[in-house]
Amino acid sequence: MVIQETIEVITSGRETINLTQQVQQIVANSDVQIGTCNVFVAHTSASLILCENADPDVRYDLETFMTDLVRDGDPKFRHHDEGPDDMSAHIRTVLTNPDVTMPVTQGRCALGIWQGLYLWEHRTHRQHRKIIVTVSGDK
Repeated sequence: MVIQETIEVITSGRETINLTQQVQQIVANSDVQIGTCNVFVAHTSASLILCENADPDVRYDLETFMTDLVRDGDPKFRHHDEGPDDMSAHIRTVLTNPDVTMPVTQGRCALGIWQGLYLWEHRTHRQHRKIIVTVSGDK
């Protein structure tokens, strides 16, 4: 059995948005008891991360690290069609992941107790993001 749904999210700029409950609900509604859940963000300037879900300082620190690693408007970047955060957002996505695959066990994504699935927006202004969730497996 395979099902596929799309989640649409409006971001307000650089941030992380917890998708865990939405994805868990899609898995639960699929009736798949054992299999896999693939989540894919269909954009080149946002990514998905499995991350600590208890302390928001972890995501703040990740953003701080990424800001130090990849600077907006760096003069060595040639691509800047959509502003100074354009190329840096693409690099951030390449360094992270546009997709995450998780095991489905007993009708739920088998995440660790402190794991959450987040959309990580890399642009500095509002964006409309589409996230495709594909659940496959057996009842």
